[in-house]
Amino acid sequence: MLQAMVYGESMPQDAKHSDSQPQLFAIAEGQSGFFTAKQAEVAGYQRSNHPYHVRAGNWVREGRGIFRLKQFPVAEEADLVLWSLWSRDRSDRPTGIYSHETALRIYDLSDVMPAKLHMTIPRSFRRNAPVPNVLVLHRANLQPTEVEERQGYSVTRPIKTLIDLIRAQTLPEETLRSAFVEASQKGLITQTEIAQHQSALSGVIDSPRL
Repeated sequence: MLQAMVYGESMPQDAKHSDSQPQLFAIAEGQSGFFTAKQAEVAGYQRSNHPYHVRAGNWVREGRGIFRLKQFPVAEEADLVLWSLWSRDRSDRPTGIYSHETALRIYDLSDVMPAKLHMTIPRSFRRNAPVPNVLVLHRANLQPTEVEERQGYSVTRPIKTLIDLIRAQTLPEETLRSAFVEASQKGLITQTEIAQHQSALSGVIDSPRL
């Protein structure tokens, strides 16, 4: 329950609105408890009142314009949702897609544990502030067919992930071969995809053995 008074402040009108809390909860539920300032506004929370909800302990400020409902426990993939929201454009739509080593980790296709999160952003993506140290950004305009939607974030599909890593040459060929075989065995890569991308896979992955 929201506190009635915090540091001598009276409760903002939006905090009393019967529809605001359920709407914000519904938004945050699909994003591991996270939400943006604009999403809070859509739910009925005036931007000028956002600091109150942080001081009251209802929200946790996680970044510039990004909050988390205090009642949500920190999820295992919270960092993926958080930095996905960081990549939002002016319309508040996340544009970053996890890729390369990070995508390989998400699909559990390798024991490689990258120290940073690899994210592919549109070529037009611009930010005035420096890129956070936790991120490695790759620029490319991905097609919808190359992306898989998860709860609160997106990731490049397995075949695209492997092709990106082959081109990047940042991992040993044996690691990529092993990931390819495992992805095929798990049904994450189809024979149709292999045939479509044979030239990109040749020389690194010996697909005829499958």
